[in-house]
Order: sequence, then C-alpha cells, then structure tokens
Amino acid sequence: MLPEYCQMALKEWAVTVRALAQGTQILLLRKGGIHETDKDFRVIHPEFLLYPTYEHQKQDLLKDNHQAELRQVLEEPRQEDQIRFTHFAKVEETIQVSEQEKVDYLGPHHIWTNEYAVSRMRWKPMQPLSILLLRVYSLENLVDVPYLPEYSGCTSWVDIFERVALGQLEPALTDEEFSRQVDAIKGCLGEPVAAT
Repeated sequence: MLPEYCQMALKEWAVTVRALAQGTQILLLRKGGIHETDKDFRVIHPEFLLYPTYEHQKQDLLKDNHQAELRQVLEEPRQEDQIRFTHFAKVEETIQVSEQEKVDYLGPHHIWTNEYAVSRMRWKPMQPLSILLLRVYSLENLVDVPYLPEYSGCTSWVDIFERVALGQLEPALTDEEFSRQVDAIKGCLGEPVAAT
C-alpha cells in the first residue's frame, strides 16, 4: 500500500533523478553525505520523495551517451527558491558490496562512469557500499515547495516541513520490467534472483 503523503526526501543529482524517472536505471550507490550523522548512510526511510540537486553534478562523471541529458537538465528553467518534486521512490532491496569488482559489474545498469562508481567505493574503504534498488513512481501532479535554509548541506535525507500530496502514483516501469532489471543487477552481483 503506497502512502498518500510524504515529508521525507532523499537528495540525488537531478540528472540521476531523471534517469530513475525514465526507468533508465533503478539503483543508487550510497555511503553517506559529508555532513551525515556519523558520516554513514543508512536506509532509515524506505519510502521518500526524490529531491533533485544541482550541486556537484559533473559531465565527466557521466557516460558519454548521458552527458547531453545533464545539459538538458541544467538548461531547464527552475526557481532557486522552490524545490520541485515529481517522483516518489520505495527501496525494494538494499545490497551491501565490499568488492570493487562487483561495483564494476554494475556498469551497464547506471548512467555514471566507472570512475564515479570507483570513487563511491573508495571513499571510506572499510565501509561497504549500499546499492539501493528503487521502485520509482511519478506523482500525480508536480509539487513545488519553498526552499528553506534547513534543507541545505551535504546530507542525504531532508525532512520537508510541508506534507507533499502524492496523488495517484504511476510506476516508472511495469512490474515485469522492474523485475527484469532487479534480476539483471542481482545476477551480475552473484546474488540470488527470483525464480521464474
């Protein structure tokens, strides 16, 4: 059962939010934000709004065939004093990975360069990388909320002061396509896949 409202949001590059929204990818790689409590990332909120961010996005950290999408995202008009929410996500599964080789296998399943994925793995090398498999949904209506200073900083999670109405949520992928991508990702990591 999906909720009607949400106040929790997860920050992610706007270009990555677009890829999730289009079903191009279903995963996120996380170890934590610079100002995270204890500097560790934890999935303390399994359902959340996708909060598109524009800082730190770098064209050279995206595969060549996705760099134009970043330019499009940056050219879209937006208001600096507003946050626009368009998508909601639910963590279907979290996989912990400690081997760089496994992260390399994920290459076909995301828009980032191998260098970006390597940098995620090497940061705090004693801590495993969390791979979040997300089911993403379009909000029924775009929702703009005022940007507040409390939302700033390099943290993953943001508690939005306003309750955001989700409306009738529409999945980015069909059940079959989502399952196919999950199985492909888990297969390349050597994880058990769903029986067919």
